[in-house]
Amino acid sequence: MLSNFIAICSEDAVAAVVKELETYGAENVKAGYKAVSFDADQETSYRLHLKLQTPSRLLQVIRRGSGSSIPVLTNQARKVKWNEFFRSDTTYLVEGVAGDRGPGHPTATDISKAIRMGLEDFFRHKELDVPRVDLKEPKIKVVAHVHGGELTLSLDSTGKSMHKRGYRMENHPAPVKENMAAALLILAGYDGTQPFYDPMCGSGTIAIEASFMSLNKAALIHRRKGEFAFENFATFDHHLWRRVQEETRGAKRDEPLARIFASDIESKYVDASRENALRARVEKHITFYQGSFFNLDAPSSSGLLLSNLPYGERIGQSDETHLIEFYKRVGDTLKQKYSGWKAALLVGADTPYKFIGLRPKRKIPIDNGGIPCRLLIFDLYAGKKYSDSDTTDNAVTDEN
Repeated sequence: MLSNFIAICSEDAVAAVVKELETYGAENVKAGYKAVSFDADQETSYRLHLKLQTPSRLLQVIRRGSGSSIPVLTNQARKVKWNEFFRSDTTYLVEGVAGDRGPGHPTATDISKAIRMGLEDFFRHKELDVPRVDLKEPKIKVVAHVHGGELTLSLDSTGKSMHKRGYRMENHPAPVKENMAAALLILAGYDGTQPFYDPMCGSGTIAIEASFMSLNKAALIHRRKGEFAFENFATFDHHLWRRVQEETRGAKRDEPLARIFASDIESKYVDASRENALRARVEKHITFYQGSFFNLDAPSSSGLLLSNLPYGERIGQSDETHLIEFYKRVGDTLKQKYSGWKAALLVGADTPYKFIGLRPKRKIPIDNGGIPCRLLIFDLYAGKKYSDSDTTDNAVTDEN
């Protein structure tokens, strides 16, 4: 039997989430605002929880209906057969999400209280013990979203955010979150079959996420027992979950489909990247080395180069003159050493990135940790002579 789910993500990652869901067997995949709706049976949903790299969490929808007023919300909650989803001895929390703001619209707190009242009424009517609310570590999190007078009731099936793979330490001033790194790879066209290189690897997150893709390694396969919220659902099938885990482990390749390289000018970041990769259990599949991007040769004759370039704000170099010179050197290095490659560079939207001096094929808006950015994608054709007209001002931009 199919259940409806919502994959929560950043708006810039929606296209990447859609591609992942379709690749791994989800049905009726529909893109929304900062979310993607899809259907999946229980086995497929278990597999998606292990393999998806781009969403932040998954919600299993249990009811949709009118949310036109507080009494209506409470009545909607009374109609849910809560005992089919979790037991009376399970702790829970209701997270209210107010999609509309202003006078006449319920607040998140109003929504939460209304749903909790309806839930408790249901258990009392059934003469069952009422579950206890736990504000800190609930076993079940009910998500009640109201927008445009419509209610969507869901259960958070992931627990802690899916970007928390468990391998990354806070050892770099400007890290990219794991799910954002995976989204950047997909948006840049990476599928694991081509050589990959991050020349300014920082904490190594992008290279590690690339290795997961090339190895067909499930990003969350190392989560411990009980860390997924769906393991607390009344519908949890322990034997099916065990089988899906074993099949997913067995599908991992012994070697990546193509080589993966990562380097940084700072030896301390190379060491940190290697440690993170070791915790992710992919260290032996990534070639790490220390050195300046401008001095090192391309590690392969072709491939995808993807890197999160310094923006100034987090790296400690906010001087525009310094950044202009830096971007010029990036462009010169790409022209001179990376003919035949595709390059994808994440840059700050307000930085002088036009001085890279190359015309990107695409320019995709990205919000990276609250900093407006652009993902610039370049095709560096072999044998092409670059002129002054090949600048970032002449890009196709994915913006409304």
